[in-house]
Amino acid sequence: MKKILLPFALILMLLVSACGGANSNDPAKNTTSTAKPSPSDNKTGTFTYESQKGPVVVPANPQRVVVLSSFAGNVMALGVNLVGVDSWSKLNTNYDKYIKDAAEVTDENLEKIIELNPDLIIGLDTIKNIEKIKEIAPTVVFTYGKLDYLSQHVEIGKLLNKEKEAQAWVDDFKQRAQKAGVEIKAKIGADKTISVVESFNKQLYVFGDNWGRGTEILYQEMKLAMPEKVKANALKDGYYAISPEVLPDYMGDYVIMSKYTESDMSFQETESYKNIPAVKNKQVFDVNGNQFYFNDPLTLEIQLNFFIEKLLGK
Repeated sequence: MKKILLPFALILMLLVSACGGANSNDPAKNTTSTAKPSPSDNKTGTFTYESQKGPVVVPANPQRVVVLSSFAGNVMALGVNLVGVDSWSKLNTNYDKYIKDAAEVTDENLEKIIELNPDLIIGLDTIKNIEKIKEIAPTVVFTYGKLDYLSQHVEIGKLLNKEKEAQAWVDDFKQRAQKAGVEIKAKIGADKTISVVESFNKQLYVFGDNWGRGTEILYQEMKLAMPEKVKANALKDGYYAISPEVLPDYMGDYVIMSKYTESDMSFQETESYKNIPAVKNKQVFDVNGNQFYFNDPLTLEIQLNFFIEKLLGK
């Protein structure tokens, strides 16, 4: 899930994040079952999805989905049409071709959501006006981090009646990411450490193993080593705010540096920063924060290719 912290954590989710098209065909509403049909059979009517908040009757073939936070990329990756998405999804240029016709929506603009005539609404359980939103269309919410990032995709696959497709991608992705991790450790050394650092506005953050920005791939799948300071302070909560003065203590042998157009990067002009070994060795790799903070399949594929390119030279 995967811009930062609760309050920053909430922003992260809406932006991470984590912690947020236009097809006018509505699905048929004439049948309802109490069991989820498999992706290969019933694609019309409705079925009962067992959400964390209880059973919700949802369309078996949703055509007009609104995502209010975090999961737009998961829906896109499964080929389901989006008519409304959160602001952070709109900022992600990697999503442009999928949501160029989708409207930007919030949980506070109910009139806009109604205008979009959604047949399914998805979001985090922290969204506002949840009871009113449920009156507009079937609404399913998730708690950020309750499921791991890959299980979350499979769960959204269940909701969208595409569980088999979601599971097939997960199985293939894990195999490819883990294989790349073995190759990377063989090349750079199994003892080498890697950090994920982000500059957001005037604040620096380091991340643990489950807060988007490629952390799930680097630490969970590739099993690359985390600097001790990062492990001690960021692993439990997922992120940790630091000052430029202590940044050298958190920089690994390799660093993924996430930044935004509004980020204050003046710390990079200091002698302290320039003398960090990863900087001197040209092993700091910049990424666009808006494109890198999610952990959906579309973003994960981009992150994996980036790590293979930078760490393996492929």
